[in-house]
Amino acid sequence: MAVTAQLAISFSKLNLHLMKAQIRIVVLLLCAMLVGLSTMSVALKSAVRQKKAHAIHHYLYVAVPGIRDYLGYGGHGLLVFDIDHQHQFVKRIKTAGFHPDNKPSNVKGIAVSIPLNSIYISTIESLQRIDLTTGKIIWEKKIEGGCDRMSISPDGEVMYLPSFENTVWNVVDCKTGNVIKKITGFKRAHNTLYGLSGNYVYLDDLASPWLKIADTKTHDVVSKVGPFGNFIRPFTINSKETRVFVTVDSLLGFEVGDLKTGKKLDRVLVEGWGKGPVRRHGNPAHGIGLTPDEKEIWLCDGYNMRLHIFSAVEPYQQLTTIPLQDMPGWITFSLDGKYAYPSSGEVIDAKTRNILLMLKDEFYNSVGSEKVIEVDFKDGKAVKAGDQFGIGR
Repeated sequence: MAVTAQLAISFSKLNLHLMKAQIRIVVLLLCAMLVGLSTMSVALKSAVRQKKAHAIHHYLYVAVPGIRDYLGYGGHGLLVFDIDHQHQFVKRIKTAGFHPDNKPSNVKGIAVSIPLNSIYISTIESLQRIDLTTGKIIWEKKIEGGCDRMSISPDGEVMYLPSFENTVWNVVDCKTGNVIKKITGFKRAHNTLYGLSGNYVYLDDLASPWLKIADTKTHDVVSKVGPFGNFIRPFTINSKETRVFVTVDSLLGFEVGDLKTGKKLDRVLVEGWGKGPVRRHGNPAHGIGLTPDEKEIWLCDGYNMRLHIFSAVEPYQQLTTIPLQDMPGWITFSLDGKYAYPSSGEVIDAKTRNILLMLKDEFYNSVGSEKVIEVDFKDGKAVKAGDQFGIGR
């Protein structure tokens, strides 16, 4: 009996030692697993950070004062908004561009050169080039005859810069700002749009019912479209450069032209809304955009403070109307077509027509501008840019 009891005690002690050993092994295994999980977590977080660092980030650049020289729509500068994060305000870049009395001058246009990593702002008196990474002004040049709404070639090398409602279009070297050539024969040079092909530039003379077309190889006017029903105001084109949609003086609606034959094709009126006095531009419909997918035409209505939306396919059916907080004078879109940006400051979901938010600056003031463009970045450099015009893509 004593021997049996002793053996039982020995086996009990042995089992206890074995259990302790097993527990130690389990603890060691758990520690190893935790270390492994921690290492994996660090690796995953690092991978996510690297992915985010190398991802494409989308920003909206808004030049102000972009409604005449009114400082009540965002002050003075180049405002940057994060498209990927509900258009949150990111920063204000200090800009040049002043009247002779040192007050901020009207911003007339905005454009980007991806190869030069530069954004350009034209004002009544001058043209400035700003580095997109550093936000530093590279140069500002006073232009004889002033400046209006310019456009840059798809390769980012050449700019067509109209004089300020004057008789000349300047062809400008984007790198230096030097004038390559002057194109004459206009009355009131105004809006400019480079076609996506890079072969032609479309020139809107405020005092003419004809849209002029310049060949980018020779920098000469080679054809024209029209005559339209009145003097041409803002316009837009499709990606194939076969159609132009123009607003004209006194018309609450738009007209359509064939860019190949030079013929006017159609005249479309806004139904259900009357014309009345407008605070700016002197025109009932000033501002027109084609959605990037080329399915819809969005038209600004100043008197009624609305956007009218039409099908971009004949017979151009009027689809709906969106009320705005202020008079719109321009409209453009994000590159993916998800957002519409009227100059009155709303960010609109282009599919649902819902107004998502109002652009606000760092002081929570409403921001509005007719000079707006998307710029996309990767690794701190610009890789793609939209256009101040709502053009088909």
